[in-house]
Amino acid sequence: MKGKILIMLDLQDAMNTKVNEDWMNQNFSWYRAIWVESAELLDHYGWKWWKKQSLDAEQVKLELVDIWHFGLSILLLESDNREEISSNIAKQISNGKSSGDFCGDLEAFTLTTLEKKSFDISGFSALMSGINLSFEELYVSYIGKNVLNFFRQDNGYQDGSYKKVWSGKEDNQHLVELVGELDTNSKLFKDNLYVSLQRRYNESSI
Repeated sequence: MKGKILIMLDLQDAMNTKVNEDWMNQNFSWYRAIWVESAELLDHYGWKWWKKQSLDAEQVKLELVDIWHFGLSILLLESDNREEISSNIAKQISNGKSSGDFCGDLEAFTLTTLEKKSFDISGFSALMSGINLSFEELYVSYIGKNVLNFFRQDNGYQDGSYKKVWSGKEDNQHLVELVGELDTNSKLFKDNLYVSLQRRYNESSI
């Protein structure tokens, strides 16, 4: 687990640096991004008593993955010792327990976020438990989304030359297929995924 956490920390730093080379000194409000994402997550979980709603568990998980991006960014700002960060995450991510009230756990997590302007790892872990999001699923989803974002940027996403649909499928569909073909436990998973995306994109009929 620690090895995979270190990979995610490195990739998060790389992504933030791609957006802003001096991101650590910009005082970005990462905590604010977390509580806004939490509100979006709650809508996918369902809470409105005045209308029919149904739980969209997969979308809830995706929102948690988005929150994880911001949480890692906060942790990178709080310490430059990534081994220490990974050990702390591994310890707390394994001990989180759902109270049985997912909405209540989400509110507690959000309250801590707003009060401390930090990342509540154990609170996040409780949310993972409450929606049955395993660490392995979190890892694979995180790596996949980050690699796809890098791939898009490198292939003309900002100037509009990149096409999200190629060979009759959206790029996220290609992503899911390739993730299923690769060894997600490999230390080279993210690199292999990027190479596979690029190869398929180059060979595609856009």
